[in-house]
Amino acid sequence: MSLTPDDVSRIAHLARLELQPAGEHALLGQLNGFFRIVEQMSAVDTAGVEPLYTPLSAVQQVQLRLRDDAVTESNQRELNQQSAPAVEDGLFLVPKVIE
Repeated sequence: MSLTPDDVSRIAHLARLELQPAGEHALLGQLNGFFRIVEQMSAVDTAGVEPLYTPLSAVQQVQLRLRDDAVTESNQRELNQQSAPAVEDGLFLVPKVIE
């Protein structure tokens, strides 16, 4: 996948960046270089390779220290909503901002 100068202009517009022509040319080279690296990485066969949860696990045995997935706090919705200016059916009411 190779980007064109038009693609860079469109990306810059979406990102609200003002690029000079020289900057556009430099960015085009950088973005195309990035996509070349991504294509090279995508070409590598990773079938049967387990993902690493930490890079250290590639060189040593790492014991995960995970806590139990248990509820530790009680439902305090009413208490949390006491300071809200408007609540209805357990939901915060906010002013309409989009017409």
